[in-house]
Amino acid sequence: MEITNTSGRRKTSVARVYVQAGQGNITINDREAKAYFGNDLLVTIVNQPFTTLDAVGKYDVRVNVRGGGISAQAEAIRLAISKALVEENAETRPALKKEGFLTRDPRMVERKKPGRRKARRSFQFSKR
Repeated sequence: MEITNTSGRRKTSVARVYVQAGQGNITINDREAKAYFGNDLLVTIVNQPFTTLDAVGKYDVRVNVRGGGISAQAEAIRLAISKALVEENAETRPALKKEGFLTRDPRMVERKKPGRRKARRSFQFSKR
């Protein structure tokens, strides 16, 4: 199998993923996944497509990710890995789609409005 290149997005995070057959190494911005996130839950989120397909340890993944926070980055990586697995083998699509890994989460931060403290929060009302 040659290298499959896809991208995934979540909030303001953009992840570019390169997936190829291998021993299960996940490298994020030239660092080990556990060292990059420092949180086992986020590493689990990144590995969810592989666990769904019982393919843990069968693919090497190289990731370039930027923008957003680390949880948004983890979800962007999950989307990109899922897209790469479907591109490599179309029969995996129903299983990944059922879990919701192929859907881009459209929720973004709402912009701040003029005359308000935040997007919807007003300034504190003073009666006197």
